[in-house]
Amino acid sequence: MEGDSITLNTDVIEILEDDDILWKFGAEKSLIAEISREKQIFFKYDNVHDGIFRDRLKLDNQTGYLTITDITTEHAGLYELQISGAKLTSKTFSVSVYAHLPVPNITRDCSSSSSSSSLSGSSYCSLLCSVVNVSHVTLSWYKGNSLLSSISVSDLIISLSLPLEVEYQDKNSYSCVLNNPISNQTQHLDISQFCHTCYVLF
Repeated sequence: MEGDSITLNTDVIEILEDDDILWKFGAEKSLIAEISREKQIFFKYDNVHDGIFRDRLKLDNQTGYLTITDITTEHAGLYELQISGAKLTSKTFSVSVYAHLPVPNITRDCSSSSSSSSLSGSSYCSLLCSVVNVSHVTLSWYKGNSLLSSISVSDLIISLSLPLEVEYQDKNSYSCVLNNPISNQTQHLDISQFCHTCYVLF
């Protein structure tokens, strides 16, 4: 989650005298941290990638663990660890960072609402649940605990909206839920609050 810290481990209890440790990031494998006790090197290259790591890298000089603080979605991607010494070891970490989710917004869609004059005589209320500037999320309507409909977006940052039509006299509980793999936000629907009469000006 954005704002958290993440630690990438080396599985090393203590760096040996002849060990060299390199941390690299991204498809370009840009060097972001290096330890060499023999050469007395202990350095963080936090100015790479337009400075996205500036003041965010912490390097443990005993284990070589790399900690990234106050992470943002810019820090998502592949991290490569290389340890060379008595033997050569390499590990790759895939890091995903999720933004904080906004609370979905429910509005009355008067343009789609209609008081039907069907045989049943029922009146329907059209609603729209919306979120803006989101990615890697799913937006869903629920009736109680039952899923009614959903829409998902992967890596694009876009706005999402999902319609729902209910009867004015419906006593069931409805909710609109926005979620990603690690968190969710829910907006509950009060039909009496949202489904008031739409006024159309001529």
